Amino acid sequence: MNFNGYMDGVVMAAVQLVNALTPGEARGHPYRPPAGPGLAGAAAGALRAAGQTGVSALSVADAGELSGFARELRAVFEHLASGDVDAAAHQVNLLLAATDARPWLDRHDGQPWHLHFHGPKDSPATGWAARCATGLAVVLGNGLHGRLGVCTAPRCDRVYVDTSRNGTRRFCSTSCQNRVKTAAFRARTA
Repeated sequence: MNFNGYMDGVVMAAVQLVNALTPGEARGHPYRPPAGPGLAGAAAGALRAAGQTGVSALSVADAGELSGFARELRAVFEHLASGDVDAAAHQVNLLLAATDARPWLDRHDGQPWHLHFHGPKDSPATGWAARCATGLAVVLGNGLHGRLGVCTAPRCDRVYVDTSRNGTRRFCSTSCQNRVKTAAFRARTA
């Protein structure tokens, strides 16, 4: 399942930022994002993990601002997981307004012209939040909200985007899927 090349990247960036910068549970263990310089490293690492090339180091202030946006992005996934598409769309609209997201053609670093959804003078945090909000808006606006989810494994609340052909993903990772299958097997054989 591909939304389009650019949207795939920003939707995956939203997933990675939410998972790296928001507290909760991950794969059966409590998760707390790092603080200070570690938060800046986690934010930049999340963007690189999403395939975003050319991500420069983020300042601690930018990472803190991005962490706030990640909590707001998480709310979109949580609304969708509870079946409230209207609340998810409303949350995306709030993010689009807060970041002043707008299409902007840009060419840099030897790349061809491509879309950005922020102004050239926006902070890195606002720029990434605008991209992520726009990506989620495209997903919701195209009726693909079922492709976004929160892990259904016990003691895990990490988010994911389902890019599988059949759209039946329920877990953030194979680790969580394996934990659930192992527990079910043990329960059957007990």
